[in-house]
Amino acid sequence: MRSAARSRRTAGVSLAVLAAVGGLAACGSSPSGGDGGSTSASKAAGGGTYTIWDPYPQYDKSSDWVKLLETCGTQAGVKVERTGYDTSDLTNKALLAAQQGNSPDVLIVDNPVVSTLAEAGVLTTTEENKLDVSAIAPNLLAAGQSGGKTYGVPIGANTLALYYNKEVLKKAGVDVASVKDWASLTAALEKVKASGKKGITFSAIGTEEGSFQFLPWFWGSGANLTKLDSPEGVSAVALWTDWLKKGYAPNSVINNTQTTSWQEFAGGDYAFAENGTWQLANAKKAGFDYGIIPIPGKDGGTAPAPTGGEFVSIPVQSDTARYATSQKLVTCLTSTDNSLTTTTTLSYIAPTEAVQAKQVAATPDLQVWVDAVKAAKGRTSDDLGTKYPKISEPMWGAVQAALSGSKSPQDAMAAAQSAAASATQ
Repeated sequence: MRSAARSRRTAGVSLAVLAAVGGLAACGSSPSGGDGGSTSASKAAGGGTYTIWDPYPQYDKSSDWVKLLETCGTQAGVKVERTGYDTSDLTNKALLAAQQGNSPDVLIVDNPVVSTLAEAGVLTTTEENKLDVSAIAPNLLAAGQSGGKTYGVPIGANTLALYYNKEVLKKAGVDVASVKDWASLTAALEKVKASGKKGITFSAIGTEEGSFQFLPWFWGSGANLTKLDSPEGVSAVALWTDWLKKGYAPNSVINNTQTTSWQEFAGGDYAFAENGTWQLANAKKAGFDYGIIPIPGKDGGTAPAPTGGEFVSIPVQSDTARYATSQKLVTCLTSTDNSLTTTTTLSYIAPTEAVQAKQVAATPDLQVWVDAVKAAKGRTSDDLGTKYPKISEPMWGAVQAALSGSKSPQDAMAAAQSAAASATQ
């Protein structure tokens, strides 16, 4: 790594950026915990030990995930020392470690955090560390890009779609194949309500989770995050607001997390629920027949939903000779052979078409998720980088204001645009 980048890392890492990334995890984290030792201990191990930090504290040394890390270490001729942190804790730890010149050799972080760490000078680029990203889907890779440079390799992705209750739709006389755009979805909700059942549930809570769930409708309208109060953006807020007014969606969505929203759907009375890949196991335990369709765009097609998932990156080191081995570790973790194991373990869709095809061959039900991921978009894409959290917060505030009735969709998004513009200048 160039010396200028090393000095940029030290000067640029600031605790101030923590406020911008504290709520970015969209799919929930497991309780904190981990295994392994400190980075300082590994650095004293004569180069024979390489440290890996990940956001998967739920996996211990007996798990397939940790066994894969150890196997990759063996293949690279080094010992791997791994620590698992809670997602938000990991970001803080990574920034502090960089400030102290004590970063891990390999860092796996939630994709919206990549641009924050990159702009702080914490991460090397794929050009510098020689990671091959040529087979990665461009829309997934974009979540790890900032300033025209790429800072890691996506380990996998998840996103959002619509789960539906087959029995509820059947009772309402709704053919799910007819749901192709906002108008046909709303018509289906109307029929469901008339049949005595409930329409759709989602999470509109005033946190990043709310933005994560709103984005497919916002982007599906044709809106852009740099212009929240465009007619398209306002129409997305109006869609949700009208659903609440007509009783197609419950008022509880204002406070729903993705977990509580799922619990509502799992009760068996709702026709639809917006939720993610990570609920597949719960869906199979729900006790009723379900299906999954992509979230429709306003005028048809699949709406771009935001990507969840992590990037495997190589932090800046004062000893640049370590990069070659770190590159071997990352290449091993993200290889075609290992990607199928990794994405299955982590409940992700693979970032390459070759592995996606293997996933669908093994589990045909994953096809809808593969399609959704292909249409998905990173929250920090369009070169928004660290501007994204400054836009997301006023956006979720606008959604809250409109759904609660304190502001019209137009006024709510106009206020959000003004706040976002001031924050990102």
